[in-house]
Amino acid sequence: MRPGIVTISSYLLIFYAVLALIDTVIALTTLGTYQEIYRDAYAGTDAEGVEGVVVFMVVAMSLVSLLFAAGLVVLALLNNRGMNTARIITWVVGGIALCCNGVGLTFSAAGSAMGGEASDDVVSQEEINRRLEEAVPSWHEPVLMLTAILGIIALLVALILLALPKSNEFFRKPQQQWEPPVPGAAYPMAPGGPAYPTTPGQPGYPQADPSAGSSGQPGYPQADPSAGSSGRSGSSGGDWSSGNSGSPDSSGGGHSGGHG
Repeated sequence: MRPGIVTISSYLLIFYAVLALIDTVIALTTLGTYQEIYRDAYAGTDAEGVEGVVVFMVVAMSLVSLLFAAGLVVLALLNNRGMNTARIITWVVGGIALCCNGVGLTFSAAGSAMGGEASDDVVSQEEINRRLEEAVPSWHEPVLMLTAILGIIALLVALILLALPKSNEFFRKPQQQWEPPVPGAAYPMAPGGPAYPTTPGQPGYPQADPSAGSSGQPGYPQADPSAGSSGRSGSSGGDWSSGNSGSPDSSGGGHSGGHG
């Protein structure tokens, strides 16, 4: 029976995937606003065209986040079935996702706090952040921060639950061992083959087909061919001699009757 901590771990992995999907949707809906602000901020400067890099990074991170989320959902379903290989892969994939989310959260917090001074032809990061705050909805940044923190906590707890002793017993349950058949019992059926009926005192292999011969006789003739030939010739000779012996009597009788 699957322990409850394994089920909770799977639910937490699915919850993390849902949070990752929410982050991706929010990031893609505000992508156009980010691109426009960076284009206007760096227009006519040496950093002109940097908005393309920003768009590429947002799209790439969103795709990677979705791949991790989908993989963790599949692993959660396999963990519920007790596959130890899936649990090991969950630790690997979950650890990588934790590192990526932690680094992304750190850079996001550092980018928001970073001001920077503007040069002669480049707008400062502080000015860009101010424009972003004015352009995007007020709930945008708090929601992204909340989903990132909740995702890290859910993923971390899920990985810890998979390492508890009860989880180890579930994933390392003993495999069924082959047992030799008991003397006198029927032999196990071969894979893909029919089971032949057995009778008391008889082996388990198939018996001869009764239709091949009657009363235990084989299906081919037993008589000697030479005996049949001699019998046939003897019979023919007897018939021929009796016929010849009868002919003179009948003809003789006719002649004597005529003379009388």
